[in-house]
Amino acid sequence: MDTALIPSVSSLHDHDDRLLEMGSGEYGCSHYRRRCKIIAPCCDEVFDCRHCHNESQNSLEIDPLRRHDIPRHEIKRVICSLCNTEQDVQQKCLKCGVFMGKYYCSICKFFDDVSKNQYHCDKCGICRTGGKENFFHCDGCGCCYSNLLKDSHICIERAMHHNCPVCFEYLFDTTKDITVLTCGHTIHLDCVKEMERHFQYSCPVCSKSYCDMSRVWEKLDQEVANTPMPQSYQNKMVWILCNDCGETSEVHFHVVAHKCPTCSSYNTRQTRRVSASCSSRM
Repeated sequence: MDTALIPSVSSLHDHDDRLLEMGSGEYGCSHYRRRCKIIAPCCDEVFDCRHCHNESQNSLEIDPLRRHDIPRHEIKRVICSLCNTEQDVQQKCLKCGVFMGKYYCSICKFFDDVSKNQYHCDKCGICRTGGKENFFHCDGCGCCYSNLLKDSHICIERAMHHNCPVCFEYLFDTTKDITVLTCGHTIHLDCVKEMERHFQYSCPVCSKSYCDMSRVWEKLDQEVANTPMPQSYQNKMVWILCNDCGETSEVHFHVVAHKCPTCSSYNTRQTRRVSASCSSRM
């Protein structure tokens, strides 16, 4: 046999490298760069990715009774973007041999040409980004967190299996960055930044302050001291609930704010009023 006709290992590797890079970054959508389109098993229509499907099939133009999300794990057919060949879900096109995604997960039927240190979490049941070595799966919360939170986060059952409390996008499989507040509730990082631009520093779920507010409380102390109440309100008492420590207290009414006597927080809400005479008897 003529050994010149047998391709060397290096030439095979070079060939695979060319197929891995061929068309990379040239195809896809605003969500992912990939070299294939998916055929939705639910409606038999062609989309660039599952997010494109969900945005299209849940738009206001669609009959509410027909709106739906794609069952991602049930995707069975894809179309190669380079040769337009329809085929079963796989990483390499069976006709032109091109890699339809540098990253490929056969469980999620997921393709991506952009390196994001993707990994599949068996417990989450979906692919995550950021590198498996940098995250741990919390069985109590039912989701993956950064290793930095392993010993400090507050467990909340199914912590990310709900909509963002600000923009109402489902958090568990969102493509946006998520942050965990000190109270344990999860929210989009961009939504937190938007809240801060409007001077909102408490969790929209439980109302607890999520950052150090001591300097703000000191300024409110000064504001309260500089705003004396009229004589008729000097002995007026009200009941308050502190959103930060959860204690209920009876304090003097003030038009500016009410300070929790337990933790000194002004993140409180008035619950009910009691007259001064009743208060003294109590």
